[in-house]
Amino acid sequence: MLSIGDIRRIRLGHFVRPAEESTTGRARAEDVLAYLVRHERGMILLDTGLGHAGDDTEAWYEPVRVPLDEALAAVGLVTSDVDVVVNCHLHFDHCGGNPLFAGRPLVCQRRELEAAGVEGYTVPELVDHPGARYEQLDGEAELMPGVLVVPTPGHVDGHQSLVLLCEDGTVVLAGQSHDSSADFAADALATSTHAQRNSATLLATVTWMERLLALDPKRVCFAHDASVWEPV
Repeated sequence: MLSIGDIRRIRLGHFVRPAEESTTGRARAEDVLAYLVRHERGMILLDTGLGHAGDDTEAWYEPVRVPLDEALAAVGLVTSDVDVVVNCHLHFDHCGGNPLFAGRPLVCQRRELEAAGVEGYTVPELVDHPGARYEQLDGEAELMPGVLVVPTPGHVDGHQSLVLLCEDGTVVLAGQSHDSSADFAADALATSTHAQRNSATLLATVTWMERLLALDPKRVCFAHDASVWEPV
């Protein structure tokens, strides 16, 4: 059975989120984080880092990249050790290393792959590359025993998260369902309050949060925030 010790976080760089996109109204630096899960049936990698999206995007976000090979080497691995890639979604800062995994399963929601085909959504060559082998899901699925893929459409409609049912507590690798642990905490509180009080003011709370919280997570980790949410 999985344990929390089977999960490793790797840092694939950072970028600057401009003030125009920030919820605080100020520019801020954000990590680009990926996660490795060592399962008895294979090594899973959630997200593959920052791709190149053209000069305008480079100037806008000022990305600094850590090559995936280098990040994996830091934890004693190489790309051939990865058996399955899961993309939380297919924006350029989450699927940049996908072309390194030609012939291996790339797991995403069907609606996300369809969205990636729309001009301007992402960088086409990062998604439609030689040897791309997508396994498309229509909702929740069990990827391996104790490894659930759960739709979490907080950032984009086709977003998904990994839920790991570990013997020492459930861990959610939430990708960019939320930009930060603080954002997740606010939605968790709103969801819990609505469930307890049926508050009309909280009816807009995302319904998929109820599914995540029902799985009783002990830790929730994110793609752009090194802080970890834990229940009170």
